[in-house]
Amino acid sequence: MNTKGTHIDNKKPFLVVLGAGESGIGAAVLGQKQGFDVFVSDAGEIKENYKKQLADRAIAYEEKKHSLDILLSANIVVKSPGIPRKSAIVQQLITQNIPVIGEIEFAARYTDARTICITGSNGKSTTTMLTYDILKKSGLNIGLAGNIGRSFALQVATEPFDAYVLEISSFMLEDMDTFRADIAVLLNITPDHLDRYDYKMDNYVDAKFSITRNQRKDDFFIYCKDDPETLKGLARTPINAITYPFSQQEVVEPGAYLNKDKEIIITIPNQEKFIMSINDLALQGKHNVYNNMASGIVAKIWELRNESIRESMGEFVNIPHRLEHVTRISGIEFINDSKATNVNSVWYALESLPEKIVLIMGGVDKGNDYHMLKELVKMKVRGIVCLGKDTKNIHNAFEDDTEIIVNTQTMSEAVQIAYHIAQKGDTVLLSPACASFDLFKNYEDRGDQFKAAVREL
Repeated sequence: MNTKGTHIDNKKPFLVVLGAGESGIGAAVLGQKQGFDVFVSDAGEIKENYKKQLADRAIAYEEKKHSLDILLSANIVVKSPGIPRKSAIVQQLITQNIPVIGEIEFAARYTDARTICITGSNGKSTTTMLTYDILKKSGLNIGLAGNIGRSFALQVATEPFDAYVLEISSFMLEDMDTFRADIAVLLNITPDHLDRYDYKMDNYVDAKFSITRNQRKDDFFIYCKDDPETLKGLARTPINAITYPFSQQEVVEPGAYLNKDKEIIITIPNQEKFIMSINDLALQGKHNVYNNMASGIVAKIWELRNESIRESMGEFVNIPHRLEHVTRISGIEFINDSKATNVNSVWYALESLPEKIVLIMGGVDKGNDYHMLKELVKMKVRGIVCLGKDTKNIHNAFEDDTEIIVNTQTMSEAVQIAYHIAQKGDTVLLSPACASFDLFKNYEDRGDQFKAAVREL
């Protein structure tokens, strides 16, 4: 424990940061800059690079425990989104009337920058990156933060931008209070993290819709009109902002839709109509049409030129670990989709790829319902390679839908077996539908090990 400087200046307000990950370090740096006496507490081990950042700024911290006496003397607490509000430590703080907020909320209090906030069960990282790419290439002074890249708070503290594109998870939304999104995007809502929401879908939907909280009548809310859970949430949630829906099933104006010629049409009042064939998109697949529609609406709200938007949509390179092409060996494509940690993400991956597929899946099952994948597995999947300690649910779900289901315990073994099952013209797809924590540090580590194992074939 490095307690040097722990709440020694009674003239300064005392900020406690729970969790010393990317968001926590950013909150600590911003808090110090704003005149707080700062203390960082992490129940786990703090990474060396984060320790160095704290030490370089003489910010006190502890690891592998929470010192309750210090925490309860805080004026305000910024917590990691990974710590549930119902956890014992957070409930003790709340009982003592100590405000507990998230890093996004905290950072927003110290910037006048405009915010474009993107959430959804699937596609939010891709849409966030695509939106950022379009706006940055148009010459805007724009930052990228939230659930992706460097923390929002750190950027506000050290290199402020005029606007930010923020990828926002439902966990982050739980810790919002006064935060307001200038532009809020809700891509879709499918069952995910239900263990965090008492296994009630309505609770999860309400968490997602809190992205519209505090919006004013001159703000914007962009949503998918084809998504059933979004429509249900919309029916019970008052929206103050200007709404722009997008759809592939019907004509929506203003908003975005797909016409009979398979062109994306975006109409925004008092602006030239945007038209682009889906064949010209860099990102292919039905789900990516939705992602491009959402990003396109944001770009049109910013009044960017149609030519600039088309150019970005046509040249965009997707983020790592999301349908990432690795290589081709003996006529077999290898695709890294390690970021697919829920069933719906795997559905999108299978839907966007040609048959035949050897699917590597498995990990920490969050109560997955695999029913939605059964038809695609029957149509497209040659075999399933299970990776992880608990593969029973995968076997039960798909034993009648594909001829081969094999268990493996390491990524190297999984890749080798998938390679032997696959035939020329097939795709080996890592798309786990599960969290990674049984065998890997995180989904990035899982994806990196997949790519390394493929290159060793």
